[in-house]
Amino acid sequence: MAAVSAAQPRASKTESYVDNKRKEDIRQSNINAARSVADAVRTSLGPKGMDKMISTANGEVIITNDGATILNKMEVLQPAAKMLVELSKSQDAAAGDGTTTVVVIAGAILKQCLSLLSHGIHPTVISDSLHKASTKAVDVLTAMAVPLELSDRESLIKSASTSLNSKVVSQYSTLLAPLAVDSVLSVVDPEKPDMVDLRDIKIVKKLGGTVDDTQLVKGLVFDKKASHAAGGPTRMENAKIAVIQFQISPPKTDIEQSIVVSDYTQMDRILKEERNYILGMIKKIKATGCNVLLIQKSILRDAVTDLSLHYLAKAKIMVIKDVERDDIEFITKTLNCLPIANIEHFRAEKLGHADLVEEVSLGDAKIVKVTGIKDMGRTTTVLVRGSNQLVIDEAERSLHDALCVVRCLVSKRFLIAGGGAPEIELSRQLGAWSKVLHGMEGYCVRSFAEALEVIPYTLAENAGLNPIAIVTELRNRHAQGEINAGINVRKGQITNILEENVVQPLLVSTSAISLATECVRMILKIDDIVNVR
Repeated sequence: MAAVSAAQPRASKTESYVDNKRKEDIRQSNINAARSVADAVRTSLGPKGMDKMISTANGEVIITNDGATILNKMEVLQPAAKMLVELSKSQDAAAGDGTTTVVVIAGAILKQCLSLLSHGIHPTVISDSLHKASTKAVDVLTAMAVPLELSDRESLIKSASTSLNSKVVSQYSTLLAPLAVDSVLSVVDPEKPDMVDLRDIKIVKKLGGTVDDTQLVKGLVFDKKASHAAGGPTRMENAKIAVIQFQISPPKTDIEQSIVVSDYTQMDRILKEERNYILGMIKKIKATGCNVLLIQKSILRDAVTDLSLHYLAKAKIMVIKDVERDDIEFITKTLNCLPIANIEHFRAEKLGHADLVEEVSLGDAKIVKVTGIKDMGRTTTVLVRGSNQLVIDEAERSLHDALCVVRCLVSKRFLIAGGGAPEIELSRQLGAWSKVLHGMEGYCVRSFAEALEVIPYTLAENAGLNPIAIVTELRNRHAQGEINAGINVRKGQITNILEENVVQPLLVSTSAISLATECVRMILKIDDIVNVR
C-alpha cells in the first residue's frame, strides 16, 4: 500500500494538469483551413494571374480574378476560413483594391506562425510581435511613398492602369483608366476635398458593342426606352424634367372591394370620371411647363395606364416610366430638382432643367440620355458596353477597383511602387530590425519579414518565371539600395518599377498589411471552438 502511494506524484498547490493537445489541434486546424482559402486565390495574383470561373447554384457563371468576388461566392463552412473571406471584404471597403494580396499575405503569415508554434513559442508572444512588426511596416511604407498632387492627372492614370492590368479587361486599361480618373475628379467636392462618395458615380451596363464603346456621360443615362404609347415624343430640347412618385392612373379604394355595374350609363359615367380625373392631373402638370416626366415604379397599381399615356402624348410630354426607387436620390441630385410625391405639390420650382433629353439607339437596344443639365449636381454616369454579360460584369468590377484606387489617392495622396518592390523592401528592413530585438520577438519579426516575400514570389511564379532566382536577385538589388526595384512581368526581369509606371496608392499596401496582421492575430488567439445548437 505504501509503495502505491509513493508511486503517485505528490500533488502540490502549484501543479495542475492542463490538456494542451486539444488547443493545439484546434489552432492548427484553423490555420490550415485559412491557408487553404489563401492558396485558392493565390494563383490569381498579379497581371499574369489566372482567372477563376465560378458557377453558382442557380446556374449563373462568373469569370473573374478579383479576390473579393471569388471569396464572396465561395461557400466556406469552417469559421476561421470565413474570417479570410471577411478580411477580403474589409480590404474592399477600406481600399477597394488589393483584395487578393491581403488574403495571400495573411496565408503566408499563418504558415510562419505554424512553424513558430511548433518551436514552442506562445501564441500571445507571436501575436504581440506581429502587431509591432505591422506598425513598423506601415512606417517603412510611409517613408518609401512619393507624395502626389491631384492636378497630376498622369500619375493618377498610371495608378488606375496598374489596378486594371491584373484584370480580365486589362487590354482596355488605356481607355478605362482615364475614364475612372475623370469620373472621380468630377465628383470631388472642393469643400470636402478628402471625401469621395462612389455612389455619386453611376455605372450603367448595356449589352452590345465592345468594352471600347464604354463612355463617360456628363448627365444621366436610363437603361430603358421612352414610352412610345400613342406616339409620345422621344426627343425634347429645353427640357423641364419632373421626377414624380405618384400614379397617373384612376384611384383605387384602400380596401378589397368589387363594384358591380349593372347599367351602361353608369359604366359610361365611370369611364368619363376616370378620363376627367387623368385629364385634370395632366393639365396641372402641363401648366408648370413640364415636358419630361420620370415616373417611379409603383408596386400598388400601374403607375401609368394606356389612357394616361395617350393624354400625355397629346400634351407633348415625354414619359420615362419604371424608374427604380433606389435611383431617385441619384437622379434628383444630378438634376438638382425635388421628387414630387403628390399632384397637389407639382410646382415649377421643383423641376430640373436640361438642354436635351433624347432616346438613343445602341444596336438593337435603346437608352435615354439627358445632357446639358443646368446647375448639375456633382455626379457622373459611366455607360459600360460589352459583347456578353460576363465581360460587362467583369468590366464593371474592374472599373470599380480603378475608381477605388483613385479614391484612395484623393483621401491619402501618396504613391508607392508596385511589382513586389515594397514587400521586398519591408522584408529587408524588418529582417535587419529583428536582429536588434531581444528574445522571442526577434524570431517572430523575422518570420513576419519572410512571410512578406510571398508577394514577389507569387508574382514571379504566376508569370512563369523562376521565383527563387527572381526573389534572390530582388533581395540583392534592394540590399544595394535600389528600393524601387521590382518584378516587371511583361519583360520577365527586374527593373525600376517606378520608371515603368507600375504604381499603387500607399493606402492599398498599408491597409493590406494592417488588416492581414489583425486577422492572423485573431486566428492565433482562438484555442477552442464551441458549437451552440
